[in-house]
Amino acid sequence: MAGSWTFEALGTGWEVDADLTPAEQATVRAALEDFDRTWSRFRPDSCVAELARGGGSIPLTEDTERLLDLYDVLAELTGGAVSPLVGDSLAALGYDAGYSLVGGNPRPAPPVSALQRSPGSLALREPGMLDIGAAGKGLAVDLVARLLDTMLAHTPGAARSVDASGDLWNCAGHRPLRVALEHPDDPRLAVGTVELAPGTALCASAVNRRAWGTDLHHVLDARTGLPVRDVVASWAIGDSAMVADGAATALFFAPPGAVVEALGLTAAVCITGERRVLVAGRLPGEVFA
Repeated sequence: MAGSWTFEALGTGWEVDADLTPAEQATVRAALEDFDRTWSRFRPDSCVAELARGGGSIPLTEDTERLLDLYDVLAELTGGAVSPLVGDSLAALGYDAGYSLVGGNPRPAPPVSALQRSPGSLALREPGMLDIGAAGKGLAVDLVARLLDTMLAHTPGAARSVDASGDLWNCAGHRPLRVALEHPDDPRLAVGTVELAPGTALCASAVNRRAWGTDLHHVLDARTGLPVRDVVASWAIGDSAMVADGAATALFFAPPGAVVEALGLTAAVCITGERRVLVAGRLPGEVFA
């Protein structure tokens, strides 16, 4: 039976259900530390922070090239509402590196034309702060799941799941996982349940998770720099945590059916500001009336 390992990384709590040696745990931690050192806007030694100061570039791997490709799709799907350039927009409302949580004037994100991609690297044509929170944690979940597949290849089925505070991967070879969909108004309640099949991911987003001040939260419309109001929670299921994570953000701006079709998801669910539940795709579970 797999053991459960809990730890902190990327500013959030993780739980990995797998039998890992101390050396294997260290490998997972090192991979997440490298990811954080590159992409975090909250640490001054990151590549993102250096880029914001007007220098250097960010090295891109095959995975992060795919992440930026996904952002292109998300931008088209949402009419520009989802952007990796919302770092300064979030900071302007108080979600800054120092967690001041003091809201100021909204600041729209720079146009995506400010991004300068070349093979293997990313730079900016003008100063700005990247924030890949719309899909970055999902990518990190994919990276950890891939490491588990490699490290535990000699014991198929030994790994069970990776859970990064609600972004969940059910490892191949394991039985389906029953997962509750948390009510956005009361975390003690559920609005539904799903059976997450092996080899699939469930990612969620909600305005109550990172909220502060008066009606301020982390899901911003890049075009205005303002928090979105039309949707309060979302869930997406697919065969990639990165894509499901990005989809969970896109659901705040685009209809579930369009998101499912554009991103090849299994299913998507969102709750509107009026508390209507919208479902698209083949949901492996139920939502409660």
